[in-house]
Amino acid sequence: MAQLQLMTPQDYLEWEEQQPIKYEYINGEVYAMTGGTIPHNDIALNLASAFKNHLRGKGCKVQIADAKVGISTKGPFHYPDVMVSCDLRDQKARKIIYHPCLIVEVLSPSTEAFDRGKKFKHYRRIETLKEYILIDSEKMSIECYRLNERNKWELTSYSLEEAADTQSELNVEFTSINFQCSISLVYEDVVFPEESIE
Repeated sequence: MAQLQLMTPQDYLEWEEQQPIKYEYINGEVYAMTGGTIPHNDIALNLASAFKNHLRGKGCKVQIADAKVGISTKGPFHYPDVMVSCDLRDQKARKIIYHPCLIVEVLSPSTEAFDRGKKFKHYRRIETLKEYILIDSEKMSIECYRLNERNKWELTSYSLEEAADTQSELNVEFTSINFQCSISLVYEDVVFPEESIE
C-alpha cells in the first residue's frame, strides 16, 4: 500500500499559492475547500458588513472566507467564514491571521460536525480567541461560545423559537468586539430551505 506523503507547513503554504482553489491544512494533510450555498454567503456577508461598520477606526480587521487563520506557524490552517482581529501583530498581515479575537463559521450539513468538533478544538488553541460563533444556515439559530473569566468556554444560544416566546426582536451579542445586533440582521435576505425554489 502506498504511503501518504505528508506536507510540511512551509510546503503547504508554497504549494497552496499555486492552486486554483483553497485548501485547509491539518497535521500534514490538505483538504479542499468546497463552495458554499447562497444563504451561507449571505449570512457571512451580513455579519462581516455589520462588524466592519461597527469597528471602523478602532484598529480591528474584519476578514471573510478568503483569509487564512493559522493556529500556529506550523498549522493547522483554516479558512473561517468571518474573523476579527484587533491585535497589532495582525494589522500588516498579508497571508495569514494568527491572533483573532472572534471567529465565525456558518454551518452546512456537510461541515457541521467538523466545525463543532475538531475545528473548534484547533481554534481553542489560539490564545487571543475570545469568541467562537456557529451560525445555522438552514434556520435562525446562532451559538456563541465565549471564554469566561475562569477561562472556560460558555455557550449562549440564540434562536427564533426563543424570540417567538418573548414577542420581541432577539438581539445577538458579540462581547469580544462589544457589538450587538438583531438576529434578523444576521439573516437578512436569507432564503431558508422550505422557501427556496433552487
